[in-house]
Amino acid sequence: MFADEDNITELAVQRWATAHSPRLGELMTALVRHLHAFATEVRLTEDEWAAALQWLTAAGQTCDDKRQELILASDVLGLSMLVVQLNNRFAPEATPATVLGPFHIDGSPTVPDGFDLSEGLAGTPLYITGKVTDTGGKPLAGAVLDVWQADADGAYEAQIPEIDEARLRAKYRTREDGSYCIRTIAPRGYAIPMDGPVGDLIHRTDISWFRPAHIHFLIDEPGHRKLITHLFQEGGEYLDSDVVFGVKDPLIVRFTEHPAGTAPDGDPIDEPYLHATYDFVLQPE
Repeated sequence: MFADEDNITELAVQRWATAHSPRLGELMTALVRHLHAFATEVRLTEDEWAAALQWLTAAGQTCDDKRQELILASDVLGLSMLVVQLNNRFAPEATPATVLGPFHIDGSPTVPDGFDLSEGLAGTPLYITGKVTDTGGKPLAGAVLDVWQADADGAYEAQIPEIDEARLRAKYRTREDGSYCIRTIAPRGYAIPMDGPVGDLIHRTDISWFRPAHIHFLIDEPGHRKLITHLFQEGGEYLDSDVVFGVKDPLIVRFTEHPAGTAPDGDPIDEPYLHATYDFVLQPE
């Protein structure tokens, strides 16, 4: 049977249904149906089809070991957050998950409790303290908090070519009682990278390309569901227009101002600082 406009979709579905993996067959046949339905609905032109392929090619060519333009594309389309929601249906008392983002780097160094993540970078000192527990309130000793963030100018390590060592990223471990203390600098809201294909597309819309101030956390404790989440600064800009749809109300935290004196870790501090408290609650497997 030769293909025409009326039968091309079913012919393609039949071919992809021969996938050796049932799940691959399910994914590919559904993808074919939805792609064909989209093209039919919008009456996709050949020029538009070619432009889309050029855009995807450029997005792929923009990716390297520090930049992931295709993750960024998924983020701004809302697909990343949808996948997070579908795969992280935690109990109401568990800390909600949000997007990983394109700037996580594997292999961050393990540092002691209270370590200054900023290591002298300019910015307002910020302490984050709290506990990691399960949904029953049991403290989780030795849980690893993989932390990363942007600097006071809104830039991540991955965006600074001359940086070849860990910057504003590290792994902390909780104490015996599940508590932790992180010292860093206050992050700021920032624009996503707008110099690539994703930025070019957003420039053609009225979409805000900013993210609110936040700090990333990845907590992967044996016997519990992996948690990828953020903490957002209460009262910050862009909370209602986060370009990657990542904000959730339980993740918005007050950064309380304190004068110079004694810091939350007990050490003296000679300048004003901010303090946020948050207890991460992990969903048991």
